[in-house]
This record gives sequence, structure tokens and C-alpha cells, in this order.
Amino acid sequence: MARITGLGGVFLKIADQEATSAWYKEILGIGGDWGAMFPFKNDDPEGFSLLSAFKPETDYFEPSKREFMINLRVDDLDGFIAELESKGVEILGRQDEDYGRFAWIVDLNDVKIELWQQLGPAPE
Repeated sequence: MARITGLGGVFLKIADQEATSAWYKEILGIGGDWGAMFPFKNDDPEGFSLLSAFKPETDYFEPSKREFMINLRVDDLDGFIAELESKGVEILGRQDEDYGRFAWIVDLNDVKIELWQQLGPAPE
């Protein structure tokens, strides 16, 4: 039987595509002809992507008023945050859990971005 194997991407409607592409490349260090591409890595058997629904009244995406949020995996949250702060990016918050470490920022289009460093296997 055919099945879904992972998250294929997040797609955004953006008025200024060039400015957005430049911001993601300059600030987050990701980008390419088709946007940021993340090849699947077979060396991380516990790694996973998540597609998750939230209740309409959630405040988890705040301060963004968008109806979606992007989660990006990072390999060194502290190091990545230090780089972002050196570029003047405001870190909205941080949180550590057994399964991962998190921090949040907002891009130039008011899209909230959750940065996630996975620790251990997915929670059950």
C-alpha cells in the first residue's frame, strides 16, 4: 500500500518574494532556486517531521496573526540563536522539553518560526 513518508514542504503566499527569499537566506542561512530544500537524512533514525493541527483559538502562533507557523529543525539551538541575535533578530522565547529544545522568532512577513533541536525519540 502506498503511504505518506514525511513533510514535503510549507508553502507561503507572500507579496514580496524577493525580499522574503533574501531574508531567509541572510538571516536563517537557507534558500535556493525553489526555496529552502532539506534532503532527508538516513543517519538519524529517530528524526521526524510533524504535521499537526491546532484549535482555532490557540495562542501558540502569537504574536503572529497568521493561521500557520513554520517549524525548522536545528542541530545546535544555542549556536543558532547566537547567530540570530548577532543579526538583530528578536528571540520571542525558549523552552526545553525531554524530546527537544525550542525557540521562536517572527520573519519579516509576520510568520512565526519555531526552531527545534530534537533530543531523543518522539514523545508517545
